[in-house]
Amino acid sequence: MRIAIVGSGPSGFYAAEAVQKKVPGVSIDMFERLHAPYGLVRYGVAPDHEKLKSVTKVFDMVAGKSGLRWFGQVELGRHVQLEELQQRYHAVVLATGAQGSKKLGVPGDDKPGSYNAADFVAWYNGHPDFRHLQFDLSGETAVVVGHGNVALDVARILLKPVDELATTEMASYALEALRNSNVRKVFVMGRRGPAQAKFTNKEVAEFEQLAGVTALARADELTLNDASQRELDSPAGDEARRNVALLSRFADVAAGAGNSRSVEFRFCLAPVRLEGNGKVTALVLEGTDLEGLPFKQEARGTGRFLAIPCQAVFASVGYKGVAPANVPFDARSSTVRHVNGRVVDESGVPQAGLYCTGWIKRGPTGVIGTNRNDSMETVATLFADLQAGPLVEPPVGDDIADLLRDRGVDFLDLQEWSRLDEFEKRMGARSGKAREKLVQRHEVRAALQAALDFH
Repeated sequence: MRIAIVGSGPSGFYAAEAVQKKVPGVSIDMFERLHAPYGLVRYGVAPDHEKLKSVTKVFDMVAGKSGLRWFGQVELGRHVQLEELQQRYHAVVLATGAQGSKKLGVPGDDKPGSYNAADFVAWYNGHPDFRHLQFDLSGETAVVVGHGNVALDVARILLKPVDELATTEMASYALEALRNSNVRKVFVMGRRGPAQAKFTNKEVAEFEQLAGVTALARADELTLNDASQRELDSPAGDEARRNVALLSRFADVAAGAGNSRSVEFRFCLAPVRLEGNGKVTALVLEGTDLEGLPFKQEARGTGRFLAIPCQAVFASVGYKGVAPANVPFDARSSTVRHVNGRVVDESGVPQAGLYCTGWIKRGPTGVIGTNRNDSMETVATLFADLQAGPLVEPPVGDDIADLLRDRGVDFLDLQEWSRLDEFEKRMGARSGKAREKLVQRHEVRAALQAALDFH
């Protein structure tokens, strides 16, 4: 039994783990377009949230089991085609994540000073695709539009003392940019109310402990309508109840609480346009009212407008999947068309031997652990298909590694990644950091040689 998994983020590793448990003796080849595994755990989790990264120990155990090979620096559609994988494996599982980020979609969001929060996160986390980006942090005020944990990560990173970040695995160029930052005030705002905010209480609570930072909110924006109160009172409202209680404490804090920096949580404000000649100087917003049943409320414009002077705006309004080549794709949801992980075309006809898992399957929702159940569902579907009929042997029997070598693809294996991992940690230790990430592709081979020389 041979299975290919495209992508080595959380959903890819959880899929491999599920396959290993269900199919003894299975051979798994995992393909990763970057030089390092772990996906958003490496490039999305904030560097000061080190505990969340410990899940990589589970992934390493999965990778260490016999029968699994990892191919780094191999990109689907560029170095190998989907059809070539389907010809060599009994099943192909797509775990490519959601690589794109959404823009605000309002006039002026293409001005200098308007950024995607997801790009900023990838940039400070040392993602190779985002190393070239530049963020102008010379102004005193930034606005983050969005009420999820990514929005809070951006706000916290902008305000946190750089000395506290300097021991993490944050990219050195990002540390330097933050050290020179003039940002002192950050607004975090969204179109709905505090009961609908998607951030977790633990993330909000971090702002109470942030050295030199005052956390603020406005009491009038924390007032709940009947539907929102019913949301809080429901069994599903525990997180929101604690969020509202915490935000209420922020509303009791005086704006000039002695700290030079502040974060202010704003609610029921929808972005209308970004203003400025040449670069962003203000974000214009419209006040909103919530209408509808509990958990189905929509924000409606009120015709009341305000402008917040600012020099940087970060849109934290979600990620979106990118269509893999020749795979049925729903452009509206930015996900692969599927039924329980089995890829289907527009008519619902299954694509033999083709499956999907993770964000490319369900959209960018949930936490890291959500991908485990998601991948288990996909693998259960795959296993059911295997049991339903005789296994058809793939028509091409050669080793994919030979095909890649013949094409001159400079791929990495797990042993080489292990050496790179050690190299990053050793380089980081020299400057008191958890690790110094390799960012540029040209650094990889030099680092491997340096690791060999070290040993």
